[in-house]
Amino acid sequence: MAQSSGEDAVVLQAMLRQLFQSVKEKITGAPSLECAEEILVHLEETDENFHNYEFVKYLRQHICNTLGSMIEEEMEKWTSDQNQAEESGYDTVVQHVTKRTQESKEYKEMMHSLKNIMMVVVESMINKFEEDEIRNQERQKKIQKEKSNNSYCTDNCSDSDSSFNQSYKFCQGKLQLILDQLDPGQPKEVRYEALQTLCSAPPSDVLNCENWTTLCEKLTMSLSDPDPVFSDRILKFYAQTFTLSPLHMTKEIYTSLAKYLKLYFLSRENHIPTLSTGIDISNPNVICLLKKVRLLNEYQKEAPSFWIRHPEKYMEEIVENTLSLLSVKHDQSHLVSQKNLDPIYFFALVDTKAVWFKKWMHAYYSRTAVLRLLEKKYKSLITTAVQQCFQYFDLCEAMKVNEILSHSKHCGNKQKTFFYSGQELQYIYFIHSLCLLGRLLIYTQGRRLFPIKLKSRKDLVSLTDLLVLFTQLIYYSPSCPKMTSAAHLDNYSPASMVTEVLQILCDQKECAVECLYNNTVIEALLQPIHNLMKETKAAPNCSEAALIHIADILARIASVEEGLTLLLYGENMNSSEEKSPTGAHIIAQFSKKLLDEDISIFSGSEMLPVVKGAFISVCRQIYGTCEGLQVLIPYSLHESIAKAWKKTSLLSERIPTPVKGSDSVSSISQESQNIMAWEENLLDDLLNFAATPKGLLFLQRTGAINECVTFMFNRYAKKLQISRHKKFGYGVLVTQVASTAAGAIALQSSGFINALITELWANLECGRDDVRVTHPRSTPVDPIDRSCQKSFLGLVNLLPYPAVYELVGNQDLPNKAEYSLREVPTCVLDILDRLIILNSEAKIRSLFNYEQSHIFGLRLLSVVCCDLDTLLLLEAQYQVSEMLLNAQEENILETSESHRHFIIDGLSVERNHVLVRINFIGGPMERILPPRVLEKGDDPYPWPMFSSYPLPTCYLSEVTRNADLKQDNDLGKLLLHFKMSDKQTEWIENCRRQFCKMMKAKPDIISGSALLELLEKFVLHLSESPSECYFPSVEYTATDANVKNESLSSVQQLGIKMTVRYGQFLNLLKDSAENDLTLVLKHCERFLKQQQAPIKSSLLCLQGSYAGHDWFVSSLFMIMLGDKEKTLRFLQQFSRLLISAFLWLPRLHISRYLPTDTIESGIHPVYFCSTHYIEMLLKVEVPLVFSAFHMSGFAPSQICLLWITQCFWNYLDWIEICHYIATCVFLGPDYQVYICIAIFKHLQQDILQHTQTQDLQVFLKEEALHGFRVSDYFEYMEILEQNYRPVVLRDMRNVRVQNT
Repeated sequence: MAQSSGEDAVVLQAMLRQLFQSVKEKITGAPSLECAEEILVHLEETDENFHNYEFVKYLRQHICNTLGSMIEEEMEKWTSDQNQAEESGYDTVVQHVTKRTQESKEYKEMMHSLKNIMMVVVESMINKFEEDEIRNQERQKKIQKEKSNNSYCTDNCSDSDSSFNQSYKFCQGKLQLILDQLDPGQPKEVRYEALQTLCSAPPSDVLNCENWTTLCEKLTMSLSDPDPVFSDRILKFYAQTFTLSPLHMTKEIYTSLAKYLKLYFLSRENHIPTLSTGIDISNPNVICLLKKVRLLNEYQKEAPSFWIRHPEKYMEEIVENTLSLLSVKHDQSHLVSQKNLDPIYFFALVDTKAVWFKKWMHAYYSRTAVLRLLEKKYKSLITTAVQQCFQYFDLCEAMKVNEILSHSKHCGNKQKTFFYSGQELQYIYFIHSLCLLGRLLIYTQGRRLFPIKLKSRKDLVSLTDLLVLFTQLIYYSPSCPKMTSAAHLDNYSPASMVTEVLQILCDQKECAVECLYNNTVIEALLQPIHNLMKETKAAPNCSEAALIHIADILARIASVEEGLTLLLYGENMNSSEEKSPTGAHIIAQFSKKLLDEDISIFSGSEMLPVVKGAFISVCRQIYGTCEGLQVLIPYSLHESIAKAWKKTSLLSERIPTPVKGSDSVSSISQESQNIMAWEENLLDDLLNFAATPKGLLFLQRTGAINECVTFMFNRYAKKLQISRHKKFGYGVLVTQVASTAAGAIALQSSGFINALITELWANLECGRDDVRVTHPRSTPVDPIDRSCQKSFLGLVNLLPYPAVYELVGNQDLPNKAEYSLREVPTCVLDILDRLIILNSEAKIRSLFNYEQSHIFGLRLLSVVCCDLDTLLLLEAQYQVSEMLLNAQEENILETSESHRHFIIDGLSVERNHVLVRINFIGGPMERILPPRVLEKGDDPYPWPMFSSYPLPTCYLSEVTRNADLKQDNDLGKLLLHFKMSDKQTEWIENCRRQFCKMMKAKPDIISGSALLELLEKFVLHLSESPSECYFPSVEYTATDANVKNESLSSVQQLGIKMTVRYGQFLNLLKDSAENDLTLVLKHCERFLKQQQAPIKSSLLCLQGSYAGHDWFVSSLFMIMLGDKEKTLRFLQQFSRLLISAFLWLPRLHISRYLPTDTIESGIHPVYFCSTHYIEMLLKVEVPLVFSAFHMSGFAPSQICLLWITQCFWNYLDWIEICHYIATCVFLGPDYQVYICIAIFKHLQQDILQHTQTQDLQVFLKEEALHGFRVSDYFEYMEILEQNYRPVVLRDMRNVRVQNT
């Protein structure tokens, strides 16, 4: 290479030219020289033709000739060395050889020679470039002289060669020449050429020059040049600078442009339009000014994306110059219409929605600076924005409807002229101010700028005043035409813009609480509704569109707890001074009038269904909560909605079926589509009543539950959101619906249960079609695989006892001789048959994953059987215990005649756990459940297994056996009170106080014979007091002989055996107790049958006697120590008291004391009253637990119904069960609610933990209430009584039919 001739240099020049021509576009597009170098360095990575360039081929050949032999020697040497050691990878070889080559003498010589020849080649090329440039400039001058004076300003200023050359030829020495040429005294051609040269140079090179500051000043002066083309070229240079330069450089350009505009607006020499003349945007001067403003605005919107990477002072300087410019005000002495337009009007023209301000306020980094400067120096900017909003509102009030409609006609007109009148400019500025203020109010520091003093108003403008103004603008200002096309979604109508701002404020909780959640704002929102209901003269001014906007804001307010409370109770919820109806009442009244079409103003309106839907949506947010439903009960909205739905349903049935071959869309008219949509909307509104227990009762009374559940399933199947404002899915609704018999039937008929079971089977048995062949599923590690967890929880939610009884009651198992592998279960009975009761080889062989699937079934059985009624039903119909014992027997390994060992595996351990759970009754301290996991060590499962009765007694605790404590002196005093009955009411209250005192001090004493005597005497006195009796006295004269031959259900019979076992374990009952308890239950059935109403129903639970076991009577029988006579006498007295309706569930089974529609619903008052208030109080008292339930898709009402139905058996120890019953009897039925709230408070941490592990339902149903004692929470329950008794007890007293 050192001997290369001149010919070699020529060849290399040609090679380099070819390379540069190929990558010319990439290099000329580079923003700076450094970027161009970076592109060339990484060319091999980005250019697929890299190795085809002649220059690259030349270099590769030269390297091969010079270093090839040395590289081969190094590789052979390395290979031989490595053969004697460990094997080395390819990368290691390359690294080693490369390092040795670069350190060699040959490599250094080659690089030196290459450098020398390339220096010669590059120098020659640069000289050639300069010659070409001189020729190009001469040619360009000739072309310019030939052109007319108006055509010298073309953008295509050079060919590709010259533009490439100019990117690299600019040097600092030319900047002074350019400064001289830019002088205003120079000819236009010279100034233009200088500016063109400046624009062609890399901005970074220009900005790095020493004379940059002088140049910047010269450019700012030149912006005022009367020649628009010249100022356009300066703006083009500014735009390039903004795009390609770092912040510290663009900041100077931005600052200079902002200062120029400020001086321009302050100068009286410039002809700035006034409000009276308006703006003609075809005027050259206006065009030039708007271009400058727009360039500044575009940079404002882009700057926040990168200024955080630079020192704060740069950002602050940009912010301050901007606010300074926008705060410019002209002389206020003139009339408003005659004064020159301020800069803010022009900014509003190019950025109507103040996007720049939105972006500046988004990040804390810039927001802090903006708010600080607004507070200290530029508060006038906020003041004028508020003033503009008030001026527009005053205009709306003053102008007639037709005039104001023409004023804002542009909101729906896309074919806008090139002239903006003064009114239109005011409107655009109003929209800009509205958006700016709306963004400002989101932030705490922004809200602190208020109150604000306006010159036109005496009083300060507070946040509330501003929000009231916004609200009034919705219904005072005009809207766009009703039938605006879908293309005009970017709606600039005042109502739409205000609504958009209020929506954003509603979504920010802290902001909404401070701004929106007060009576004044709510009253302003409700004002047009007041007017419409009164049909005042002001009513016609409020359009349907405005009402829809108002309803949307109200729905957002009602969807948040604080907002809902405000609508329900007002600001002074504890004050009796609140005389006017609260927002919820007004909204409900208006919605009912709309549904009943009782408002004449909107009759026949096409928008009426939309208005109805919008306001019912607000009501839905209210009645979807327990406390909201309580407030709206007087309006019977469920009846009005159901009536509207039935009417609409009749209309939708007349819609013709689309004909095959025709367009299905065109065959159905728009009106028909609207009817179908309205019908679905009404069904959705009805469905949301099911969110609460009492709401579900109302829904069932409408007779539309089947259609509502079918609608829910269709949305669920399409994976549609449950509601716009709901945060969670369908879980709670499904759980509530499944807690009732009619709801379970509706879920089955809709296909919901079928779909859930099909999905479960696909995950459990089928897998993912053909994918398993190439990608087999991993073997499940957990007892229930993660893919099946959702289906498992869904089944747990679906299977409380009312649902189980309706779905499998009186039905036999299929027990087929053979099952096809393609036979998929479709109902709950199939799940029992295929996964739980595997009592044949055919069932086992039909399962692909026998062990995994059966464990799933056993886990489901374990949870479901926690409901003792369900356990008794399955035991009575399918002998579940016998099936499990037989399976354990088959799992025995006989090592010899006398030695039999159980095989310990997943199934045998699971079966053992289930057998102990379903055969032993007891609270947390009374029974011991074996674990489901093995232990470490030599004996992994020390718990005894069994395959026959009797069961091992090691699973029963010895420490809880009953021991009747000696009577305490305080208890003796309490008993003495039962003998002093001078003043009945005073005596009852005195006894209750003594009971509370004993429960707090010595709760363990209230048990055994002492508890028996307390209950007997207290209930006797209550039943003799007319004021305490709720039900009328019923004469009952049947004897044992009369009822002896009557039969009890198999569920009752098994329940008796279970009760006697539990009583004997506690030393409360004797062997003869079974017969006595049987007689007691028979008497109870006869006694209650006298008070039942004749009813015909398809529900299984309403056909005959109470479907479950009578757990209260069983508990009472044990409290009475097995004394039949005392038990019956007590029950007859007890049946007259209100508490009997809530403790003794069979008491009101199809009872004539209940309204007929309540009886037909099959829903017990414990569900629609007690659990309803449990959910209501839980939301207030233990909000985290309430939220946990909703997140888990589970309802507190279902687990509470289970606890109350079986008197907390298996959940509390016997003494606590006694205390629960005694507390409710002594202190009132509302304590049933308070005890459940205390339990949830006790379980709070466990509930939150199991919400995270996604097994809350399983935990609450399977786990006993460890550590809970009724007496520990007595003080807390007394506080609950003080706060809630008036409401809760009043509703409990209203369960009975009124005319009885």
